[in-house]
Amino acid sequence: MGAAKILVIDDEPSILNLVTAYLKPEGYEVYTATDGPGGLKAARAYKPDLVVLDINLPGLDGISLLAQLRRESDVYVIMLTARSEETDKIVGLSVGADDYVTKPFSPRELVARIKAALRRRAAGSGLSDTAVFAFRHVRLDAGARQVWVDERPVELTAVEFDILKALVEHRGRVLSREQLLEKVWGYEYYGDLRVVDVHIGHIRQKLGDDRFIVTVRGVGYRFEDEVV
Repeated sequence: MGAAKILVIDDEPSILNLVTAYLKPEGYEVYTATDGPGGLKAARAYKPDLVVLDINLPGLDGISLLAQLRRESDVYVIMLTARSEETDKIVGLSVGADDYVTKPFSPRELVARIKAALRRRAAGSGLSDTAVFAFRHVRLDAGARQVWVDERPVELTAVEFDILKALVEHRGRVLSREQLLEKVWGYEYYGDLRVVDVHIGHIRQKLGDDRFIVTVRGVGYRFEDEVV
């Protein structure tokens, strides 16, 4: 396998230079763009393994860019937000971001998150590549990375699929937010626990029935469906 390709999209040259300076010694191929249209063009041209995307971009803002990118790719996306306001984070996750980092950020932390994300995507979740989990209403094919509800195909992002897969693998058991962060984002995840709640909300909407993922308040989440 070749070096992983990282695309960093930010209109601040100082941030591009800083992130590049930390990523290149790790052996990554690093590409950069300074505006929305250029970032979208670079994503299409280079097919990166991971994108670091600023929300505030000229020409095409990060949210709009991400929405367009999600129609074409399931590439892992870490959003950079200039403010600590919850709105930026929630909107970014709602559009399809996998994670977020709030400026100012530690470049070492960003590199650690990138490493964890790429490692998880390369290694999978530990399930067999051929494992198929069949329940009365939900069916999950780990190898094909596909999900059906009552024979209706459900499209999930890569992170949403990994969360559901972790819950399905432990059907009937409660997994805490910390356990899901460990299983899906990796041991070196430093982010906000609420990122799990937002992704769980998306999965529930797409499955179309809240009963499949039960919230155990103060503890975590549990998948419920009858085995066939």
